Amino acid sequence: MTFGFAPSSAASMSTSADLSAASANRLLEPAEWAAAGIPLLRNPREVVSGLHARHQPRPATAVIAVLDPDERLRASASFTRRTAPADGWMFRNALLAQLRRVIPHDLRRRTPVRTAVLLYCREGDARWTEEDGAWMWGLRDACTLHGLRCGAYITLTRDGWQVLGEGRGGRRPHADSPAEPFATAVAPPPIPRTGGAASDVLRRVAAR
Repeated sequence: MTFGFAPSSAASMSTSADLSAASANRLLEPAEWAAAGIPLLRNPREVVSGLHARHQPRPATAVIAVLDPDERLRASASFTRRTAPADGWMFRNALLAQLRRVIPHDLRRRTPVRTAVLLYCREGDARWTEEDGAWMWGLRDACTLHGLRCGAYITLTRDGWQVLGEGRGGRRPHADSPAEPFATAVAPPPIPRTGGAASDVLRRVAAR
C-alpha cells in the first residue's frame, strides 16, 4: 500500500499555467520567422502545386517535403494533425517522425544541403495564427535534428496558398481544390536501327 497527498487545486492551477507558458514559448512570431534567414523558394507556385497534386491535403493535413538544391522533390509525407492544443514540441516530434520515415538524415554534413518545407492545410484565412507559430517552431527544430535546412512554411486555406513571412501567395490551389492527376511522361518514339538485313531491304525499296 502506498500513501501520498492529493495535489491541491492551487498546485493543479500552477501546473496548468506552467504548461500553457511552455507551449506559448514553443512558437515563432512572424517577425522572428522573417529574421531567421529562411531561404526563399524560387518557384513557390510549382512547389505548392506539386505537393497538392501528390498529397491532396484537406484541412488539418500537414505535408512535409524535402527539396534538393535545385528545388527538386526528394521525399515527402503527409499526416493529419491530432485534435489537441497547438504545441511546437508535439509538432516537432510529428515532423521528425515523418522525416525519419522517408529520408536519411544529413547530420554528418558540415552544412545542410537539402531543405525541408512544410505545407499546412487549415481552416480560416491566411493571417498568422498561434497554430502557425507552433508549426514554424516545430519545423525549425525538426530540421536541426535531422540535419536539414529549414525552409518555407506555407499555409493552404480556402482563400488559396501563402508563404508566411514572404508575402507571396496565390488563389490556386486552395483547400477545396479538386485533385489534379500527375502529368505522365510520354515515352519517345523508338529510334530506328541502322544496319543489317532490314536496312538493306529498305534501301532497295527506296531505290525502286
